[in-house]
Order: sequence, then structure tokens, then C-alpha cells
Amino acid sequence: GTESKHRRRGGDLKTGSTELGSAVTGSPLTAVLPASTTGKKSTVLSGETRKELAKQAKVTKEERRAQIDERQKYLISRLADGIGLSEQQVEEAIISDDKFQLIEQFFAPSGLKKLLFFYQDVLQQKSNASLRSDGSTNSLLQKKLFITMGSTENFTGTCAFFLRTSDKVITASNVSQEVNFGVFDCINGNILQGLEFFLSQIMIPALKSQQNWGAVKEGLKNSQIQDFLYSVDKFVGTLSSSRQNIEDKIQLTKVDIDIYVSNLQNPSDYITAG
Repeated sequence: GTESKHRRRGGDLKTGSTELGSAVTGSPLTAVLPASTTGKKSTVLSGETRKELAKQAKVTKEERRAQIDERQKYLISRLADGIGLSEQQVEEAIISDDKFQLIEQFFAPSGLKKLLFFYQDVLQQKSNASLRSDGSTNSLLQKKLFITMGSTENFTGTCAFFLRTSDKVITASNVSQEVNFGVFDCINGNILQGLEFFLSQIMIPALKSQQNWGAVKEGLKNSQIQDFLYSVDKFVGTLSSSRQNIEDKIQLTKVDIDIYVSNLQNPSDYITAG
């Protein structure tokens, strides 16, 4: 039903070597080498080196695939459902990610409080692109799901987040109780609009349907709870007003000034025109 959907979507958000990390994530095929070795910041990898890195990346992915247990499967299932991908697509993205170890850190006792995934357009190398003479490759924008700390990449698409509710170790038996999941859509890079939708359409309905408020026995009838919900409603209203003001900002249009200056011949004409 609608309530279960709100609860599901709006819940309480390198590998060892640089070369291998680049190969796993599909980043440009260059490696940073010590300055004492090359005298330059980077060098183009040889064909044999690229083959070796691709081989290592494949081994790493299969090792990670073998590590997937019921905890990871739960995350994969929620991500696939929330973002609209198949579980196979999500699994492939996760085991190919150079921040794969953050998942285990999230499961650990007193581990990471949040685990973030961005799904958005990123610049990726074409699979059949060959290196140009200057070492660059052909690239294009493609949708990609990747793990992030949320502080290094610009957020322009969809953020799927997992939040811990305690410091307990996350196990296969408690993952569904100890981890909350939510999705935040940044429509066309408009974060304010995404936040407004998330709060007004997901979080507020979920809060207003919440029956158990912990130590507060009266629940929604409690004056503090009512004040809190009023404040959230007021914030969303302020957010909506601010967003509309920004969107209605003055738009400058290009004006062809030739018709105004075509008859100006000397300095005195410009002075008169001014």
C-alpha cells in the first residue's frame, strides 16, 4: 500500500593499488607513477599492462562476488527496487566499485552511520575506444551507480541511502531491522526541488502515520510532537517559496544593439546617445 511504500522509500541516509582501482572502476587507463621514475605526473599504460590490470580487476570482482551474503543481498534488493535497476545490474556495479570496502565498514559494530549510493550521469570511457596519440580516450556520459562518501562528487541524479539505527553489528538476521533505506531524487540537478518532494511526499506522510514515538506515550496527540510536525510543515513551505523565488529570477536576454549604434558616427553622437 501507500504506507508501506513510504516506509520503504523514506526510512529513517581502493583496492590496494591505484592501477587496479582505475581498472575496476573503468576510469581512464592512466596510472600515477613516482616522479623519480618518470619525471611526469602520469604515463600511458602499455597494452600488456592494461591486459594484466583487466585480469586483476576480473579476479577482484569474482572474489567480491563470492563474498556477497544475505546482508549485501538485502542492500542490493533495496537498491534495485528503489532506483529501478535489476539486482544483477546493482551487484555488478557494487563489486566493480573501488569503495566496495565501505559496505563492510557499514556492517561493522559501531561502523559507518550511513552508506550512500549515487545513480547519475558520469563521464565514462567508451568500451571500444582506443588511445589517441595524446593518451586521451573517447568518452561519453552514461548512467552509473556508485558508492560515495557524498563529499567528493557533485550530486546531480538520484541518491539512495542506508542509515543505521544502532551501533550493533549488522548481521543477516537483523539487517532489515537495524538498517533503514531511502531514496532522494535530485531532478535535473535541482536539489531544492528534490528535497521538497522528499519531505512533503515521503517523510511528512510517514511521520504523520507514525504510531510509536518511543517514550512519548500520547503519540501524535502530544504537544511536542505536534509542534515538531508543524515546524517540518513550515520548513517545507519556506523551502517551496525559496525555490520558486530562485526559479523566477530575472532572465537576461540577448539584445541586438546594431540598430541602436548603426547611426553613431563620432564621439559626440555617443555622448548624445548616452
